[in-house]
Amino acid sequence: MKLLFELSGENATLPFAEIECIGTVADKRLQVAVAECPDPDSSLRLAMTQVVLEYLGECEPDCVSFRALLKELALTTDRPFAGRAKKVHGGSQERNPASQREFERLIGTMIDGPVSLIHPEVEYRAILSEDRCYFGKVLHRINRGGYDHRNPGKRDFFHPGVMMPRMARTLVNIARTRAGETLLDPFCGTGGILIEAELLGMHAIGSDFDPFMIGGSRLNAKDSDLLTADATCLPFPDHSIDSIVTDFPYGQSVCILKADTMDRLYSDALSEICRVLRPGRRAVVVTHRDISAIAAQHMTVLQQHSQRVHKSLTRKVLVLTS
Repeated sequence: MKLLFELSGENATLPFAEIECIGTVADKRLQVAVAECPDPDSSLRLAMTQVVLEYLGECEPDCVSFRALLKELALTTDRPFAGRAKKVHGGSQERNPASQREFERLIGTMIDGPVSLIHPEVEYRAILSEDRCYFGKVLHRINRGGYDHRNPGKRDFFHPGVMMPRMARTLVNIARTRAGETLLDPFCGTGGILIEAELLGMHAIGSDFDPFMIGGSRLNAKDSDLLTADATCLPFPDHSIDSIVTDFPYGQSVCILKADTMDRLYSDALSEICRVLRPGRRAVVVTHRDISAIAAQHMTVLQQHSQRVHKSLTRKVLVLTS
């Protein structure tokens, strides 16, 4: 099924990579993606998407073209419906002088059916981004409030500097792990990545060299298997793990067993990640700087992304395969 995705806009590249866990992206614009997806309900796992729609068509981003599209579609419904339009900030305003209300008025007048702006059962939505107007029928609004409920400060065990749940979920999705498969975080810290894997029905395994962090993770990720282990010497057989998602240590003060420099730690850990990962599967690793050259010595770099956290920290995300 061809779907239209209205994205959150919190990152320029990660939302598109995340959608690839449920389908194949065919087109993209600022905060908009079009993808072929065999199971529309699988989109509910996405963290950087706000609205999922059935794709109905697209046109030039002006009222004349949009009117022609609606006329060609000749939509009818016996259910109360509403028409909404959104202009993506920074993407379409200069090209599209017409107001959102004009697009909404066209939807309301050119679709044959009862209009209800207060209690609609169906919502049709136009999204204007850059040089296109995309049109679709809303299938899902993704509840992003659940991520706020899982804020690290609300967990039983907290440690400063941890990854926020939306980012953790996005990385798990980019790893393309399916329910029932094994996901490993060899630097699990407080267990944030493991929590997201648990919620998606995966067999989550976390390890960390610091027993204090493992004890804390047991309070947070209650359904995960947790063990104290050195990430440069993992206690798992070769090619036994379906996917790996981890946030590498950033500081020189981290407790490590045999790596005396951060570069050595990264290299040795990546070597182990390659060893335990099943052939052709993915590892998603996060660092505070670009280690793509180190990673390329051990694995194939599929993707690189950046995520600004604050003024002094920009996370670098590498998607790797063996």
